[in-house]
Amino acid sequence: MKYIKKVFGGGLRQYSMVIALVALTVIFNITSEGKMVTPSNFQNLISGNAYVLVLAIGMLMVIVIGQIDLSVGSVAGFSGMVMALTARDLGLPWWMAVLLSLAIGAAIGAWQGFWLSKLGIPGFITTLGGMMIFRGGVIWISKSISVPAPSELKVFGAGYLPDWGPYTGMNNSTLLLGILAIAAFAFTQLRKYKRSVNLTEKTEELWPVVVRIVLIGVVIGYLTWIFGTGRPGTSFPVPGLILVVLVIIYHIITQRTRFGRHIYAVGGNKSAAALSGVNVKRTYFLTMLNMSMLAALAGIMFVGRSTAAGPSDGTGWELDAIASVFIGGAAVSGGVGTVLATMVGGLVMAVLNSGLMLMGVGADRTQVIKGLVLLAAVAFDVFNKQQGRESIIGRLFPTKESTSKEDNAKEERSKNGNAAGSSS
Repeated sequence: MKYIKKVFGGGLRQYSMVIALVALTVIFNITSEGKMVTPSNFQNLISGNAYVLVLAIGMLMVIVIGQIDLSVGSVAGFSGMVMALTARDLGLPWWMAVLLSLAIGAAIGAWQGFWLSKLGIPGFITTLGGMMIFRGGVIWISKSISVPAPSELKVFGAGYLPDWGPYTGMNNSTLLLGILAIAAFAFTQLRKYKRSVNLTEKTEELWPVVVRIVLIGVVIGYLTWIFGTGRPGTSFPVPGLILVVLVIIYHIITQRTRFGRHIYAVGGNKSAAALSGVNVKRTYFLTMLNMSMLAALAGIMFVGRSTAAGPSDGTGWELDAIASVFIGGAAVSGGVGTVLATMVGGLVMAVLNSGLMLMGVGADRTQVIKGLVLLAAVAFDVFNKQQGRESIIGRLFPTKESTSKEDNAKEERSKNGNAAGSSS
């Protein structure tokens, strides 16, 4: 176990969702007789869930500051409908319609951020009103009729990376993307190791870093092969590439920038953050603005995939985004959560949907199972954060040490109770 901790930089508990994701994939692949782990299914899994994962990135930041946004699905549907209508009725070029849609999202985010930051109305109430307004707005401006989208948008919602160069047995764009991913991971790990050595001025072991690079490199290589060897004309999906770029950008924003530190400070303790010089109102405003812009982008991606904007687009999307964040380990009270963990949580939901569909499970039972998974993930998080409580494994398999500690605690509580009774 100590060698595993050296390789992964800690205990296995922090990788519980990654383990769950791998286990679900393997189980569904076995039960579906190999239909789960195929190039076409993986491509559909990414392109079909990319818009929800984009929403989850913004929702993470909202939940970290201790708020919630219930309007993201309606904002996505409204922005996508505005884009389709302006392109069809006003004759705007597709790129201008996309920019207008993003501007609409930014304006909505600024509006909701104003109510939260300036007037102090909780995000739950503000965005609940927004959900009603923009859900009705979608139906109103569309007259309950689907509107075709510009054909150029299809690449953003259902496109694939192009092929080029000599024949290598797989799509060369996907192959290049995989090589760059392995190289980037190796570079960051070696740089982190070098910094650690320079800071501690001690000779640390290099082999865990090498083993980590090799293991992750094998995983990335396998995924590259899966995505790059599909039927002719397919490769790694363009929506997946957009998602990867956003994950990198927002990982840097949340972990390496001043604004990111302010988000976690406000979510951890708003009063303490204000006393330390953090502009709480500004942080609220920018976080809500960012959320609605990402919602508009998610709407654009979905419209591109479906080739039309519909009056029911975005219905229930906020629930999937919120579930992805909490399954990824974000704290209900705010202040805790990462972009990478949220992506894992979103992929768990996506694999559940895909696997249950391959097994022939209906949408009704799928929703029940997803709800139970969400409750279990949040309960696990809350349970672990209760001070003085044993872990679940510790309760199932108590040791002599834990038993003696529990007996001592009961004895101390009994003494305190007797002392209180005698004093009264």
